[in-house]
Amino acid sequence: MTREPAAAAPATRVRPGDDPAAVAAAAAIIRGGGLVAFPTETVYGLGANALDPVAVAGIFEAKGRPRFDPLIVHLADPGELARWADPDDAVDPRVVRLVAALWPGPLTLVLRKRPLIPGIVTAGLPTVGLRTPDHPVARALIAAAGVPIAAPSANRFGRLSPTRAAHVVRQLGGRVGLVLDGGPSRVGVESTVVLLAAGRAALLRPGGVPAEAIEALVGPLELISDGQAEAAALAPGRSGAHYAPGPPLEVVPAGRRIVPAHRGERIGLLAASDAGLERAARIAGRAGMSFAAVEVLAPGGDPVRSAARLFDALHALDEAGVDRIVAQPVPEHGLGRAVMDRLRRAALDRAEG
Repeated sequence: MTREPAAAAPATRVRPGDDPAAVAAAAAIIRGGGLVAFPTETVYGLGANALDPVAVAGIFEAKGRPRFDPLIVHLADPGELARWADPDDAVDPRVVRLVAALWPGPLTLVLRKRPLIPGIVTAGLPTVGLRTPDHPVARALIAAAGVPIAAPSANRFGRLSPTRAAHVVRQLGGRVGLVLDGGPSRVGVESTVVLLAAGRAALLRPGGVPAEAIEALVGPLELISDGQAEAAALAPGRSGAHYAPGPPLEVVPAGRRIVPAHRGERIGLLAASDAGLERAARIAGRAGMSFAAVEVLAPGGDPVRSAARLFDALHALDEAGVDRIVAQPVPEHGLGRAVMDRLRRAALDRAEG
């Protein structure tokens, strides 16, 4: 019996995000229950109509994402918050201050939800993560669609977050019909996630807004560590291993000697700064080795530039065909905290087996 050849996966269309016709086409796909990848200031998102449970289920299918991981709902305008959040949480003075100061922007607020938000979006929790992105293409798409958009990062579950349209195509080609290209992401790491439901104030995930800036507005934040049972359930990106490139990654201080695991091993270096690169190269040279590929996060070590470059640099090392990536740590203040959170989770991918 002759077997029919398998049908080829549909090609992923990439269209410019500043083209009104492309945005209109993407909005029609969202309204029709389909998926669209779109740019935000943090990373590219994989979006569906947040009010359509079947459409949202398509996100999990495309990403291979566990159903227990909640999604963030993106709004076109800060003024829409009260439509989707519990009335008491929406008027909480702390919420009002953060929205006024930091929205649109890379901040997600986890508040008690209104019943209109389906349970598949929130992993069955009574809370929902809400944010207004600070990217003109994202906001234009949400406004044109006329519905809030549920969107995690547009990658395969646990893999590197995409900061360019090409990264989306590489990981999800054939799984999403349309990608709006808005250029490289400005912030480069996911949003900070803060729980402010029912009077609590907790940092669930460090991200594009430094925790210090948030605490200046609302006071000290409770820290929920990965070891706490509620950590992975309350926020995306908290389920242990995450944000990993193809090759194994380890975090190694700049002054430590790097030993090849076997002869001919191709090691890629993610240097924190030019000074970190110089030190690592000097130590490697003394041992008679060199790096197969090198990426520098920020020449002077600036944490904002480090965050913006992180996933771009990891994608480049992934594509260089190295066997292992060695990443230098960055100081954990400001956005450096988010950078180290992503690097540690990327390293966990192999450490957890």
